[in-house]
Amino acid sequence: MTNHSISSLLDLTIKDSKLLTLSKKVIESNRLSPQEGLYLYQNADLSLLAMLANYIRENRHGNKTYFNKNFHIEPTNICVFDCKFCSYSKMLRDKEDFDAWEMSEEEIYSAIKSYNNIDITEVHIVGGVHPKMGLEYFKNLIQNIKAIRPELHVKAFTAVELDYMCRKAKVSYKEGLQILKDAGQGSLPGGGAEIFDEKIREQICKDKCTSAEWLEMHEAAHSVGMPSNATMLYGHIETYEHLIDHMNRLRDLQDKTGGFNAFIPLKFRNKNNQMSGIEEVNIIEDLKVFAMSRIYLDNFNHIKAYWPMIGRKTTQLLLAFGVNDIDGTVDDSTKIYSMAGSEEQNPAMTTEQMVALIKEVGRQPIERDSVYNELHDYSLIELV
Repeated sequence: MTNHSISSLLDLTIKDSKLLTLSKKVIESNRLSPQEGLYLYQNADLSLLAMLANYIRENRHGNKTYFNKNFHIEPTNICVFDCKFCSYSKMLRDKEDFDAWEMSEEEIYSAIKSYNNIDITEVHIVGGVHPKMGLEYFKNLIQNIKAIRPELHVKAFTAVELDYMCRKAKVSYKEGLQILKDAGQGSLPGGGAEIFDEKIREQICKDKCTSAEWLEMHEAAHSVGMPSNATMLYGHIETYEHLIDHMNRLRDLQDKTGGFNAFIPLKFRNKNNQMSGIEEVNIIEDLKVFAMSRIYLDNFNHIKAYWPMIGRKTTQLLLAFGVNDIDGTVDDSTKIYSMAGSEEQNPAMTTEQMVALIKEVGRQPIERDSVYNELHDYSLIELV
């Protein structure tokens, strides 16, 4: 749909003059202010948000939908922090709990070696903040992983983990990240952002790094040449105002550094955590938050649906709501969302399954590397 034709359609269908003005502003690639973004979020119906988000998505990426071939290593779920929404971590005092684990280095290296001769391009390493696993430990771990498989991209450690490592090692964020980069780390995931609003953060994760520290860590990563992703935890005690504020802080940092690859909204899941009394939001809210993410974050190139969290069917729907990336094969190597009640209890997809999922909704499956270089166009490849 052309700019002119969608503009004409908006004239015919939108009666709210302010909503019409804002919608045309989006179509003309003009930035929304936080107040305008909030008005659109609060007043636009789902079909309008879908139209705007999909228009942006297709202008940027056409039908292309990205995925990669990856697996996760979660060294431990023992954690010094006590996030109320977390179903994954165990406090240090609970280490005898049957759900607690702490992988040895040998187990981690065995996991890496188990993918020898398998077409995998990325290992994703995150876990609990364990007091025994510091900067030196992880520097050596990355060096040894790269020695085993030099071409593997290491995406590792949330800002929360990194903040603890750097404070314990008495180095600045930039110094700590440079040490890890020199060891072979390629990028950062986006975890630990949750919601930046300080009052909400005080209620759900008051003892972990602050919003300012999260943003400072990612700015430091970008300054040493390590790109990163960004996340947002939605669907708990936050409001639309908090979501727009969160995205606005990310947009400001992206203006400054240009170092974010992708934005990933993460749905709060209410099983087995201290916030289990909060009902999960419905699929309409899921679709709205992804669409608003695509509309508001005009300087983020990619919006990702993390399918192990949101589910395969919803992921397919989201490809019409601004999403152009669905993460990777994962290979049943993560427990973070399955323990919180995600419908994907054993998250793994083969390349064939990912390609089929994308093709079923008329999109073009593109395998990418960790920084969005295109590797294979699977619309041109016949899988056997």
